[in-house]
Order: sequence, then structure tokens, then C-alpha cells
Amino acid sequence: MISYIVFLPLLAAIVAGLGGRFIGNFAAKLVTTGALFAACALSWPIFISFLTGHGTAGVTPVLHWLSSGDLVFDWALRVDTLTAVMLVVVTSVSALVHLYSWGYMAEDPSQPRFFAYLSLFTFAMLMLVTADNLVQMFFGWEGVGLASYLLIGFWYHKPSANAAAIKAFVVNRVGDLGFMLGIFGTFLVFRTVSIPEVLAAAPAVAGSHISFLSMRFDTLTILCLLLFIGAMGKSAQLGLHTWLPDAMEGPTPVSALIHAATMVTAGVFMLCRLSPMFEAAPVALGFVTFIGAATCFFAGTVGTCQHDIKRVIAYSTCSQLGYMFFAAGVGAYGAAMFHLFTHAFFKALLFLGAGSVIHAMHHEQDMRHYGALRKHIPFTYWTMMAGTLAITGVGIPLTSFGFAGFFSKDAILESAFASGPNGQLVFWVGCFVALLTSFYSWRLMFLTFFGKPRWGTSEHIQHAVHDHGQDHGHDHAAAHAHGDQHGHDDGTAGYHPHESPLSMLVPLALLTTGAVLAGYFFHHAFVGAEEGAHFWAGSIAFDAHLMHAMHEIPLWAKLMPASAMIIGLLIAWRNYIRHPDAPARFVANMSGLHNFVFRKWYFDELYDAIFVRPAQALGRIFWKGGDEAIIDRFGPDGAARAVAGTSGVAVKIQSGFLYSYAFVMLIGLAALVTWLMAVVR
Repeated sequence: MISYIVFLPLLAAIVAGLGGRFIGNFAAKLVTTGALFAACALSWPIFISFLTGHGTAGVTPVLHWLSSGDLVFDWALRVDTLTAVMLVVVTSVSALVHLYSWGYMAEDPSQPRFFAYLSLFTFAMLMLVTADNLVQMFFGWEGVGLASYLLIGFWYHKPSANAAAIKAFVVNRVGDLGFMLGIFGTFLVFRTVSIPEVLAAAPAVAGSHISFLSMRFDTLTILCLLLFIGAMGKSAQLGLHTWLPDAMEGPTPVSALIHAATMVTAGVFMLCRLSPMFEAAPVALGFVTFIGAATCFFAGTVGTCQHDIKRVIAYSTCSQLGYMFFAAGVGAYGAAMFHLFTHAFFKALLFLGAGSVIHAMHHEQDMRHYGALRKHIPFTYWTMMAGTLAITGVGIPLTSFGFAGFFSKDAILESAFASGPNGQLVFWVGCFVALLTSFYSWRLMFLTFFGKPRWGTSEHIQHAVHDHGQDHGHDHAAAHAHGDQHGHDDGTAGYHPHESPLSMLVPLALLTTGAVLAGYFFHHAFVGAEEGAHFWAGSIAFDAHLMHAMHEIPLWAKLMPASAMIIGLLIAWRNYIRHPDAPARFVANMSGLHNFVFRKWYFDELYDAIFVRPAQALGRIFWKGGDEAIIDRFGPDGAARAVAGTSGVAVKIQSGFLYSYAFVMLIGLAALVTWLMAVVR
């Protein structure tokens, strides 16, 4: 069964990618979407079997891969509880994204290529989560990197899409260098890359030292830090986060698949898979906690100022990943995976809901040109409302009533508080970020679905109305005049948003179910003290004592996340419903702070000054001074000039007159005779 789950998307990608031109758009979409729904249908029974206690962990061999001295590894598919959770996340979201793309990409001329890329990405992600050794994990790791490059730059005619794809590829290569060094070091220390063997031997290596960069370090600390650098790149943690918001240049289904629910969670999965190894390296775990909390705070602040609806959700993703990492850093791996699980549903829902809004608004993504859309696209409105209630953690404290994020985010914050002094510090950071999350999430909802229509200020809408008027001639003019008679002076430019097609709405409905119910039905299995230990069954380092202690924290600590959520909601309501002019006054009075946050803490400008410009200057030196001035001048260009000069002299000698040639021959003959006479003497 696991072989079908993994290789069906690969087969579909090959058929659609290589044969899409022959089988056509419909067949390519049918093959890829059908393969993903089949993989999804096979994944849920595996997950349910582990949920009910009937699942059996095991390894399915595929083929012998490599044998070189001590380095021996096979291509095998590992299935345990952690794998089962990821199989459900990857295949469910991917299948719904495939279906959603039927409507969203209906007018694109390259649909087979797009669906082939989606399926290729899913195959690579499945290879990553079923890996039995670090090399196989790295194969899937690089596979999702390649597929993300292809998908982000799918609209290659857009310079911004090409630039975003290259940026994602380059930044991830920085993180992947750390991941590779971590794998090399792991093999050097353990003489194997098999994940079970490494984890079994890790406690015995604790306390030993290894040479790195001519210095001595704790072995497991340096190995875990190197591996975590790879996770920082793939999961867009602070420092290697700059690629994630720019990746929104790809089609919206790409954003939902890669940058919300699957690829960016690969780092969290890797950390949880290697959790017994990280548990033996407390310094590395402290670094993970710090980076996760810093990322959580940074992305939360930036998300409050963005105008692009997809970028708001992108920074929200970055912030939620920070939650997952600092949960893992304090030892709450079950809570980290629980938030990964629930986040997959409500974040994919928000991204696809944003795509439905963008579809209704003729590809306009600036929320300042939205407003009052709840009456025009009510289904999209209610699904995004469910996603917002889930991400902000709406629920009734001390009860089992709440949306998905209520259970998973509160589990992270409560376990952080219970973990000790360092955990209590990140608890306060997490609570403040919960306030920011509530603020920017409700800000998105209020700007998009409430208030007055602001569509007339959008160039996209104006172009759409202009083109529609040209297509329909006097009929459009008459309709527009009719609208004027009814007093339509709200600046809507005669445009009427429309609901998305059924192929886009069905995935929204299914994801809404997950956003509403996933937390309620699964929180005992993921983070329950006894149930969690039974459910995870050793697939992660599950701390049952910590999960029990999080229920014993003070009442005020349990109420803090809900209080933060309410405060964020009230601030957003006051600024965007009650006093819509308040944000403009704030920006005018706090322009320095606003610019700092709006420009993403100037990370892009800083990297441009430190890395990009010096690299360009160095490149120009080698190009102009080295390549052109030295190599070309004295190499091929110099030889070409010498030949050209010599041929120029020869051309002048070729006069075309017979007596000139006879004279030259006579001179040559005389010179030859003179030379022979000199030699004979």
C-alpha cells in the first residue's frame, strides 16, 4: 500500500509531463488528480490504524541503492505514526489543491505542465517523509526544492516570478549546505546514515567531542545545529526566511501546497524524526527554541502591515512555523506535530480562500482595493471565516469546544510554560504573537469582506471593465448607465465580483471541515499524556510528563492565549470597522516604526548590501578585469587579432596582376638559390 501511495504521484507526473501534449488538458488533469485522490484514500486507513492502536510500524524495501565501504544504504519506505501523520497531511492537501486547480488554472495554456509539477512535488515530499535513512531524506529534500523552483517560476514570462524562483532556490541551497554537512558528520560519527541506527546510538555519543573548523565541539550539538540549519532554510526560519514571501509570485494553488502545508513543514518533520538525537543535545534545542520564538515574533509583526492578501498569509505561515519549532525546542514534539497537522487544514483553507477572492477580483491581490465582498462571494467568506477562527485560536478555555488552532496553539503555549524558565519566556512571546495573529487575521477579513466597496481604485478591475465594455459594446454601456440610474456611486467601476466555480469551492468546504473539527477529534491522541504515548509509539521523543504538566499550569496562564486573541480582534475591529481612518493616522505618527516593519526589518536590503552587491562587484572584477582584460585579450581575442592582422597584410599582397605574382615568384626563386649556394659552401 505504501508503495502505491508514494509512486502513484510520480507515475502521474511522468504521464502528464511527458505526454500532456498528446493526451490533452483534461486527461492530464484527470490522471494527476485521480492519482492523488487514490493516494489520499490509501493514506487515511494507515493513519486511522495507528490512531486506533492497530497500526504496525515497518519498513518496505524498494531496492539496494549504494554500497561504498562503510557507506551502505537502501531505498526503503518507513511507515510509523509520524509517517502516517505526514502521509495524511501531504496527500490530503495535495489532492484538494489538484482539484482546486481545475478551476483556478482553467484558462492557463500550460495546464499539463502545471499538474505534472504538482504531482512531482508530492512524490518528492512523500519520499522525504517515508525516508529510512538520511540520504533518502535528502533526496526528497532536494526534490521538493526543485519542484518548488519549477512551481514558483511557473509563469516564467513574469520577471518577478523568475526572480522569486531563483531566490527560493539559492536561499534553500544555503540551508541545504548545513544539512549536507550534518549528514556527512553523522556518518563520520556513527558510521551509518540509517535513521533508526543513528537514533539508537545517539545517547552513547552524548558528551563526546568532535573537531569542526579547527575547534573542538560537543559532537551531538554540532551535528544537530548543522541539521537544523537545513530545517531553517526549508521551513523559512529567521535568517533564511526571505524566500517565503516572494514565493507568492507563483499561482495561488502553489502557495497553498508548498508554502502552507507541506514543503515548509519538512524542517519540523525532520526535527521530530530526529528528536531522540536532539534530546541528547540540549544546547542545540535551546538554539531551536530561540530561533523559533524569534521567527514567530518577526513574522507576526511584518504580517500586520502587508497589503497583499497572499503575503499576509505567507508571513502568518512563517510565524506559525516558529510556533512549531519552539514547541520542539522545549521538548513538546507532540504539540509541534499537532500544530503542523491542524495548520495544514486551516492554512491551506486560507490560501485557497484567498485564491477564490483573487479569482473574484480579477487577479487583484491588494486588500486596499477590496471591501464588502461577503455579499458577493458568501461561500468564500464563510470558509475563510472558519479558517480565521481556526488560526486565531477561537474556543472556550477549559472546555473541549473550539476550532483547530485553539487546541494546537494552546497546547504549544501551555507546554512551553510547563517546561521551565526558558519555556516561560517563549510562552510570553507566543502570547504576544497570538495577539498579532488575531490582529492581522481579522484585519484581512475586515478589509476584504466588510466596509464599503473600493474596487474602483483597482487597475485590474478597471482593465477588466474596459475589456468587458469593448467586448459587449453598447450592451455594456447601457448596463452601466442602468447602474448609474440606481445610484451606484461607490467607485466599483461597474464590476460585480462572482463566486468561484464548484471545483474551487468543494476543496474549500472539505478544508473547512478540517479547520473546524481536526483539533477536537485528535488532540487527545497527539498531546494527551497517556493517549499520546500510545499513539506516537516511539516514533518521536514524546515526553508524557511534560504533557501531563501542561494541564497543571495556573489558570491565568491557560486564559492568556484566549485573552490575547480577543485583544487582537478588538484592535482590528476598532481600526478597520469603527474608525477606518485610524490606521492612516498611526502610520503618519509612527512612520519610522511602520517603515521598519513594512520593509520586513530591512532584511532584504541588508542581504543586498552584505551579499548581493559585493558578489556582483566581485563578479564584475573577474568579468571585466580577469576574463575580458586578461584571458580574452591574450587568449582567443588576441589570437584572433593576430590572425586578422596577418591576413590583412596578405590581402594587400594579393593584387590580382600576373606580373606581380611572377615578380614575387622570381624573388622567391632567387632567395632559394642564394640560400642553397650558401649551404653548399
